[in-house]
Amino acid sequence: MRSQLSTLALLGHAAATGATSVLLSNASAIITFDAETEALSVLRHGSVLVNADRIDKLYEGAAHNRVPDNTEVVDCTGKIISPGFIDTHRHGWQTAFKTIGSNTSLAEYFGRYGEYVANVYYSPEDVYIGQLAGLYEALNAGTTTNLDHAHHTWSNETSEAGLKATLESGARVVWGYTFHNVTNFTMSEQIANFRDIMASFPSNNSLITPAMAYDHWASNPYGKDTQDIMALAREYNVSAMTTHYLGGPWDNANSPELLHTLGFLNDSIPCVFSHASFATAQDAKLLRETNQYISNTPESEMHYGHTHEHSYDMMDQMALGEDTFFTYSTDMPTQARIWLQSARYQSYNQIMQQWEIPPYNPMSANQAFLMATRKGALALRRPDLGIIAEGAKADLLVYDGRSPGMLGWVDPVAAIVLHANVGDLEHVLVGGEFKKRNGKLTVPGYGAIQDRFLESALRIQAAFRDTPYPVLEGNFDSGFPFVQAREADINPDNGTGYGELFV
Repeated sequence: MRSQLSTLALLGHAAATGATSVLLSNASAIITFDAETEALSVLRHGSVLVNADRIDKLYEGAAHNRVPDNTEVVDCTGKIISPGFIDTHRHGWQTAFKTIGSNTSLAEYFGRYGEYVANVYYSPEDVYIGQLAGLYEALNAGTTTNLDHAHHTWSNETSEAGLKATLESGARVVWGYTFHNVTNFTMSEQIANFRDIMASFPSNNSLITPAMAYDHWASNPYGKDTQDIMALAREYNVSAMTTHYLGGPWDNANSPELLHTLGFLNDSIPCVFSHASFATAQDAKLLRETNQYISNTPESEMHYGHTHEHSYDMMDQMALGEDTFFTYSTDMPTQARIWLQSARYQSYNQIMQQWEIPPYNPMSANQAFLMATRKGALALRRPDLGIIAEGAKADLLVYDGRSPGMLGWVDPVAAIVLHANVGDLEHVLVGGEFKKRNGKLTVPGYGAIQDRFLESALRIQAAFRDTPYPVLEGNFDSGFPFVQAREADINPDNGTGYGELFV
């Protein structure tokens, strides 16, 4: 493991140090950031000079005469330059489940696709190629930073396979090694594995930072496992701690209140609470006092049914995430768009229920954009990410402003949040290096990787076809009863029209 990681680090370092400057020239709009006002601004007809892995200068106009001689000039006329998107909750290894969970609920997910049941279907090779394909999918969609809740840690081999893929991907990843009560891999063995990984982690790697994920705070708050995890996180000063927090009838109340009681919330380590579906007023208060964040995954929370009723009141301490991207869209602008319209609906509805008319729109496209960029960076305490400013990391996107869906745009923020799709994204740079160029990933031998992934995915999907669905009757594990939601009825006089799953 040590030699593999060191080799990867040296290759990455050589590529980074050998890179020349890049000028993204004469863009129609650059979405920049004003640190004094904490607001977006737009530079019209400007250029971005990238030197090594950072943004060196912002210029008005083409600026060809003011850059180093070895600079590569990329014409961005008619295009929009955006900061890369930040996904604060993702499970990268699950790519092979694509489309087979399109109608699943959260209760069914736990018994069919989750970390405690899916491991029997996955070899280290499956984890590796699924993680790699998933991160390429994210890069293709403009997600330049991921907080990966990596719960493929079922053995030394699967843990290291997922990390190897992450290091090779070229994405910026906060990789959250997950500590969990899984079969045949004890907590002490997981801790030993984590220590081995940290001992061989490439010191000159600039894109992957080790983090931790742990979901047993509520079930074991004062037990040895929880105490050991807190001590381990502090010992290595990991870049983040992330946990699933649902609460309510789901239980799983890994809440800010609990972490505060345990003395971990106000630590130096950023904590990211994924979903926070039934967060309390006290949770919100503590998040503000300690500057910690929740990761809201709007499409996931609608898809699975764990909801987000209280998240509308916590948006000042909220970033956005994807979660299980095998079940729906993978791009962050879609998450921002869904959340924007959901928040608008929620706010409007409070007025309309009183038969009153709202005169103005309660949430702006700018705010949704910031939640998918700047707020994600703040959740990770990385102020050098998610913005376009001199000195920030050169994680940049270039959108085609003449695509059919964006043609005629004036406001570049609204164009991306409300009109863009992945096909409009021409270039993606991470740390100043092109990861997507002219609409295609810059991955050597990507076709072979696709073939390798499909071989793995077809085998896993075939195994799932032969696996019975869990029977969900009586009570959920938390003790709350299963009650069937009203099924949509789109076919009058002919049942609901629900249909079959074509897998």
